[in-house]
Amino acid sequence: MIAAIAIAQALSQGSSITAVYARPSLPTLSYGVPDAAHAPKAPPASSWVVYPPDSGSNVVPVGKASVQVPILMYHYIRPLPDPSLDRLGHNLSVSPGDFTAQMDWLRDNGFNPVTISDLRAYLDGKRALPGRPVVLTFDDGYLDFYTTAWPILKQHHFKSVAYIVSGFAQDPRTNYMNAEQVREVARAGVEIGSHTVTHADLARTPPSEVVWQLTESKRVLEGMIGGPVDDFCYPAGRFDPSVVQAVRDAGYQSATTTHDGATHDLNGRFTWDRVRVEGGEPLDLFAKSLASHEDGVAAPTIDPIRLPRTWPLVYVGPLAPS
Repeated sequence: MIAAIAIAQALSQGSSITAVYARPSLPTLSYGVPDAAHAPKAPPASSWVVYPPDSGSNVVPVGKASVQVPILMYHYIRPLPDPSLDRLGHNLSVSPGDFTAQMDWLRDNGFNPVTISDLRAYLDGKRALPGRPVVLTFDDGYLDFYTTAWPILKQHHFKSVAYIVSGFAQDPRTNYMNAEQVREVARAGVEIGSHTVTHADLARTPPSEVVWQLTESKRVLEGMIGGPVDDFCYPAGRFDPSVVQAVRDAGYQSATTTHDGATHDLNGRFTWDRVRVEGGEPLDLFAKSLASHEDGVAAPTIDPIRLPRTWPLVYVGPLAPS
């Protein structure tokens, strides 16, 4: 009945009609609560919207000199620390429940995770990107990437990038992945990038040690995984022009920062921006942040109720308020 009314409204206004899928709006999720507790009831007709026909494009063809692709920045995937006791740890953490909800949302809304090397290859004119590309990066090589994030990523068949502090992977610390775990995820398809040997602030490090941090971490990680390590991530986002040049000279092909943004080109490939995912960030803000960084794609609507693909709603334009 709703679809029939919508069609009649569209025709009476001279609108064209296109087969698209209905997407309900979502109440804000609070962190640390099981997803099932938030299972919403079907919203009223006024809250249903549709995607524009071009938002489901299957490919981003080569040919653009620059492209907007959100590179999401994660650190810990763990229960959130008490912000009154550990504000930084809280901000750097995403709870397993929130992370699962974010990955579900990406899947249900047609996003396709790619790697940094995929992004470089696109800008180099070598191959296209899938529609709605996004990069999932994880800094520092924490053990919870292996125990928590990676299993969730595998369930969704998502590519990802892990930035490893090589010295930590060689140290028997309980909260970082060890060399064997790094090797395992790399063999399974996780792209490994360097994050220096000791997580050094390169902007305050003597030039000779900067060179060592860059070359030694690359050497160790390549030996660890048995393959190239071409991408670098500046610890704490700290760098200056001399550090950027040192990254180039060390043989890396690209590097990421902690600056906010999503527009990338080859000329700026050693200072690519990212989009930080904050601890306790509600799912609607996560969605809006992604939408604001997409390349000419309308803001998506959150879809916690996954409708079967056989339930199309045929309509173009907003529904009248109820």
